[in-house]
Amino acid sequence: MKASKKMGRVSKSVLMTMTMSLALLVTACGSSTTGSTTSSNAPKEAQTTTQTAPAPAPTTEAAKPKSDKLTVYVAGPGKMAAKIKEDFEAKTGVKVEQFDGTTGKILARLEAEKSNPVADVVILASWPSGLALKEQGLTQSYEGAQNAGKLYDTWVDKEKHLFGYSASALGITYNTKLVSKPPVEWADLAKPEWKGVVNIPDPSLSGSALDFISGYLNENGDGGWTLFKSLKANNVAMAGANKEALDPVITGAKSVVMAGVDYMAYEAMAKGEHINIMYPESGTVINPRPAMIMKDAKNLENAKLFMDYLLSDEAQKVVAANYLLPGRADIPAHESRSQVKDIKLLKYDWNWMTEKGPAITSEFLGIYK
Repeated sequence: MKASKKMGRVSKSVLMTMTMSLALLVTACGSSTTGSTTSSNAPKEAQTTTQTAPAPAPTTEAAKPKSDKLTVYVAGPGKMAAKIKEDFEAKTGVKVEQFDGTTGKILARLEAEKSNPVADVVILASWPSGLALKEQGLTQSYEGAQNAGKLYDTWVDKEKHLFGYSASALGITYNTKLVSKPPVEWADLAKPEWKGVVNIPDPSLSGSALDFISGYLNENGDGGWTLFKSLKANNVAMAGANKEALDPVITGAKSVVMAGVDYMAYEAMAKGEHINIMYPESGTVINPRPAMIMKDAKNLENAKLFMDYLLSDEAQKVVAANYLLPGRADIPAHESRSQVKDIKLLKYDWNWMTEKGPAITSEFLGIYK
């Protein structure tokens, strides 16, 4: 009987010693220099022994403070871009740092910042220019974009990198005080009666002008260059970006803008300027204005919020109010302008235009400079 009691006391002593040793071992593992706690695969009993150890700082994305900033580069129009920025900030509390410029200026800025990207969202006035950024691997997909399914079919790419939230069509804008019988075709502007009174935007500065020139060449082949050479011989002037090409027509210094963006013409008309616009019977180009989230966006969640907002009812109505074509097929354009269905298009392929764009720009500048 005494022997059994003694053995019991020895067993309890051994058990206590083993328990203390195990506790010391677990504690030592929990305080290793790796900074990690016990493995998630460890038994629950072992995990409970380390509850007194200091908890590590949270490292998950959810634990990080939400960004309240967004950087957007946008190719106008300035009034519309400012309104969308203001409304988005009011709705979300996100502060937008915005750079306004032509497509050419934005592309130049992106190139200059290539080693240290700044922009979260980029909006251009040229679909091929947006496709080029995608092909360079500078954009990213946003599959969950709200209302993307309501865009015109060809105004969103298959991989959901480019969202044509708005668009403009290219036409012949003219001063109604100087032009009583407007031209009906692009080729008319090479006739003697239009000598020296026509402007065309510079395709290296205006993405929409490049879209028209490349779209025209896409349908007409190399023979299309005959028109542009004839226009040069007729003293058609290359006059900066879209606004610089239009302003002399508004003042009466010139009579016509060839390949002018239509929303500028409608806006001038609404202000009472002696301006009108027509779309040639042979067809023209409608260029969706792509909004893209950049691959290196530092404020990704806010960039997605901004994209959703661009495609919202509210923002699409702002687009319509500024005389552009809304990207969503279910929202009509301003009642005083032509609707998408009313504008005849040339036969062109965006991929061809993207591939050929740089060479076309170079050749066109060679003719006009």
